[in-house]
Amino acid sequence: MKTSSATPSECYSVQLLPERGESPECDISFISTKGTSALNEDYVGVMLGSVEQRASKGSLVAVADGLSGGHGGRVAAELTVRSFIEGYYELPDTLSPEMSASKALDATNQWLHQIGKTDVKLSLMAASFAALILRGQTAYLISVGDVRAYLLRSGDLTQISEDDVFRVTFGTLVAQAVGMQPNIVCKFRLIELHEGDRLLLCSDGLYRYLASKCLHRALSDNTSPVAVAHLLEDAARSAGSNDDVTAAVIDIKRTPTLDFGYLERVIGQLPILAVPASGDVVDDYKLGALLSDGFYSRIFVADDLRDGNKRLVVKFPKPRVESDQNIRQAVVRERWLNGKLHSAIVLAPLSMDPERQSRLYVVTSYCEGLTLEKLIEQGPVSLNRGLKIATQLGAAIQALNRLDVFHRDIKPENVLLTKAGELRLLDLGFSFMPGVLAPAPITPPGSPAYMAPELMRGQLGDRRSEVFAFGVTLYRTFSGGHLPYGLHGRVPLGRHCPDLPPWLDSVLEKAMHNDPESRYQDVAEVCSDLVRYAASGGDMTPLRSAPLIDRNPLLFWQLLAATLLLLLLVALAHVNR
Repeated sequence: MKTSSATPSECYSVQLLPERGESPECDISFISTKGTSALNEDYVGVMLGSVEQRASKGSLVAVADGLSGGHGGRVAAELTVRSFIEGYYELPDTLSPEMSASKALDATNQWLHQIGKTDVKLSLMAASFAALILRGQTAYLISVGDVRAYLLRSGDLTQISEDDVFRVTFGTLVAQAVGMQPNIVCKFRLIELHEGDRLLLCSDGLYRYLASKCLHRALSDNTSPVAVAHLLEDAARSAGSNDDVTAAVIDIKRTPTLDFGYLERVIGQLPILAVPASGDVVDDYKLGALLSDGFYSRIFVADDLRDGNKRLVVKFPKPRVESDQNIRQAVVRERWLNGKLHSAIVLAPLSMDPERQSRLYVVTSYCEGLTLEKLIEQGPVSLNRGLKIATQLGAAIQALNRLDVFHRDIKPENVLLTKAGELRLLDLGFSFMPGVLAPAPITPPGSPAYMAPELMRGQLGDRRSEVFAFGVTLYRTFSGGHLPYGLHGRVPLGRHCPDLPPWLDSVLEKAMHNDPESRYQDVAEVCSDLVRYAASGGDMTPLRSAPLIDRNPLLFWQLLAATLLLLLLVALAHVNR
């Protein structure tokens, strides 16, 4: 990470050169000089990141301006930039830049606010802040306070940030800043990058002293970002600025191509070779029992000959899928995602040595157990055991969804019940990850019998489509393997298992509703009703809703105003009689 609160007109410059098309190619230069105060209360941070970080999180340029009213302005500016960058890159790679940035800035704000409350010397410490996250073809702007961002495109200059200020008789005051209050509401904006774009982040010590025409003229200079940064600083000083002056200039040279091979360029492309057989040795993995031999892949239990015959699982795509981009990318996506998820909800991913892997496959840890499909084949699942499986599966899906990952192929074959009584989700190849810079599968994912209607119509899926697949999976679990579909619509669960309570069928009916708005909105709601009805002996009395003023304050006051107006009109009519 490159940071600065520089002194005498020293300008720093870095180049962002993508190695595998994972980021835009750009030149970044920044300058930060002290005004008449003892300390420079501006702070700049630049984080280019590794190839993997650039693919998932992007590269980042951040500027903070400590508030002059607080003794800790300089400290606040530096802590804001450093804490934000550190927090942002530590969050899961599956989260979108917006979600990661929001979480990182919220944590930074709470930390600064708490320091300001406990350290008298740093009381009232706060900082205005803005950051540009450059990932793929997009810049993500997050801002709070009065640090500004500008975009120069095709000769037109636009301020792309919004000032968090309110006007007073002598000018403006910052209305919101990092550390000022316990909670913060930041502003986001997405900018689709074009080749030739020039971006600017700057503190108020620069833009308050430069008229729009002057700012436009300086940014339109056809020299390097280094020269433009110096030009801006000189112009602000010549215009009378005695404040700290900071400018970060970013020139976009080239944007990457986001196509279906994007993830492979990030993690490295590997060939799909002829599928092996039990007894073969591939990259020192000795293949043993065949776990699955499907249309798209073959899965083996294997021993790692380089690690004391450690037992693990290896999944090979079949050569026929090499021409099917959708399935090939499913294998690549699973390989990438397995390396990012460190959770008990999936089989533990195993890190791969690039020098060792000679072909495309996925390796996970081995966990003894059986799939839910195998359990269903053994006979009817009791209500108590089925409810336990439901709550475990629901918790696993919910944990995945919280990471902004949607499985989209939930079915009994992809649910592993371990010998230790735990549960694991299998086959993440068709997952949709809205926060990950890679295209979603180009055809409807998963198994049609478990797919929500909106997935059939081409939508990408969300928590509600997960609920639908969860409902179908539970229906099969409790019905002895039957699907819920009949010639005349959904078949009631009681037709297959008359002994099951009616409330269970009602819950599953709502979970499998064709309209996503009429379904449970996430699997946690399904599990909540399952647990509640089971504990209450089937009492399906709806939970008391929160008051309208809590659920929809605007509607409450609109209705109240309308009621008062009606009463007033009635009273006036009565008086005029």
